Amino acid sequence: MKTTIRLTVILIVSVSLAPAFRATAATDDQEKEAILALITRMETAWNRGDFRGYMEGFANPDVIFVSRGQFQEDWQGTLDHYVRDYGASEDTRGHLRFFDIRIEMLFPDTAQLISRYQLDRPQNPQDGINTRLMKKRDGRWVIALNHVSSKEVPCDAATK
Repeated sequence: MKTTIRLTVILIVSVSLAPAFRATAATDDQEKEAILALITRMETAWNRGDFRGYMEGFANPDVIFVSRGQFQEDWQGTLDHYVRDYGASEDTRGHLRFFDIRIEMLFPDTAQLISRYQLDRPQNPQDGINTRLMKKRDGRWVIALNHVSSKEVPCDAATK
């Protein structure tokens, strides 16, 4: 009798909680799609030379950006760095591609994104990994923390 009561209680609790789990999974999938859409917009902006458009994906002004073993100054400092180091021409900007993107929802308004990237260009092509803390602010996803670990690829290897 006790076993029957326990099983009945477990069944009732399971059935009552199931919609909440399905709703959370559906919401997580929608949030992941929104984050992927942001990354796609950023990649497209970079590839057309629109660094300000690329930077719209970052928290402004308080993004924390770590690259080359150092902190960039802030949102404006990061934009200035991109314009200065990549903005002279299409060859210095190169073609950016994000791939192997993995997103883990940590909270409804917080996600971790880890991806690989390639920056193909004639001089100093790069291959690396981005680790990003995504935050949902005012209904839209932004990168609050961006850590880049990259290596330069020999030019002949980048063209293969």
